[in-house]
Amino acid sequence: MKLLNASVCASKGFKASGVHCGIRKNRTKKDLALIYSEVPATCCAVYTTNLVKGAPLTVTKNHIANGVAQAVICNSGNANTCNANGIEIAEQTCSLLAKELNINANDIVVASTGVIGQPLDIEPIANGIPSLVSALSENGEHDASEGIMTTDTVAKEVAVEFEIGGKTCRIGGIAKGSGMIHPNMATMLVFITSDVAISQAMLQKALSSDIENTFNMVSVDGDTSTNDMVTVLANGMAKNKLIDSEGEDFDIFMKALNTVTVHLCKMIAGDGEGATKLLECSVSGAKDLKTAKIVAKSVICSSLLKAAMFGADANWGRVLCAIGYSGADVDVNTIDVSFKSNKGTIDVCKNGAGVDFSEEIAKEILLEKEIEILVKVGEGEYSSKAWGCDLTYDYVKINGDYRT
Repeated sequence: MKLLNASVCASKGFKASGVHCGIRKNRTKKDLALIYSEVPATCCAVYTTNLVKGAPLTVTKNHIANGVAQAVICNSGNANTCNANGIEIAEQTCSLLAKELNINANDIVVASTGVIGQPLDIEPIANGIPSLVSALSENGEHDASEGIMTTDTVAKEVAVEFEIGGKTCRIGGIAKGSGMIHPNMATMLVFITSDVAISQAMLQKALSSDIENTFNMVSVDGDTSTNDMVTVLANGMAKNKLIDSEGEDFDIFMKALNTVTVHLCKMIAGDGEGATKLLECSVSGAKDLKTAKIVAKSVICSSLLKAAMFGADANWGRVLCAIGYSGADVDVNTIDVSFKSNKGTIDVCKNGAGVDFSEEIAKEILLEKEIEILVKVGEGEYSSKAWGCDLTYDYVKINGDYRT
């Protein structure tokens, strides 16, 4: 498995672009993105669990019901949610793009992100689509990544190269996500491309299985978005033997997909609104996977712990507190807690009770940009990880006037 300095255009046959069309007032920020496959691709997606859903999700779900897509278009700056004509706008977007690309409108995935409940005018999108299509390039992935950003401070891009049956294959992805990030699926916009030949059933199985241990284990602020989804397009241009059942080839594909999604999870968590630190909670010793996941999620979601990490305060009691109200079936008298970073590891709790440790060393460890919270909850065989970030003053500043 080889990491590449690329993303959605790493996969053969894919091009991308991003432009400013006028949805956002700041003309220096791109607000419309496009990903295009030279040939129709196998497609699958997972969607937000929020009962309030953006119109683009409804349209996309209908469009890819046949398991095929050839393009993805996404605007930022307006979520196209809770609008009376939201479906119409999303369908119009696809029709305009289809005409420009000379493809079927039903083969287009449409997405939006930004402010909820604001009217969305089709005019800037209509005016921007021609330049968006003309800008399509095998080097346009970074522009596309910028085009889907809202409060994100960095673009989120990754790709991997691997072999299946002697054929060189690739998977790449871009993501947006900074606020309104919380399990369960989905909690961000993620667009993944691959040149692997794989059936729609197996592609959906791979994605649905993967998100349970990746995107569903990310939390920034406890709010699940209305618009978000993860979409995968696989166009088969790597010419590997079609993956239509489980086996070695499917396992390789799953590993590659997971490598991409874990990288994107960490990027999303580390770029949480106002965040200064990436937090990773690693749970081990659980009696089953469900227990491990419940513990990891509860710890990473604790506002008190997140605040303590911002202040580099080794307040391990907040870890135990989060485990205690998580609902996980664990013996609190077996819990061990350690904090780890590039500066080292320090044990702060053994068998549910505090141990002597140096506050100075602990602070030095917790002042780093990436912090791992190690939790052992027994002698079981199961483990899990969750990702989040610290809670800072800037989170409130960003969201205090997000709309205005």
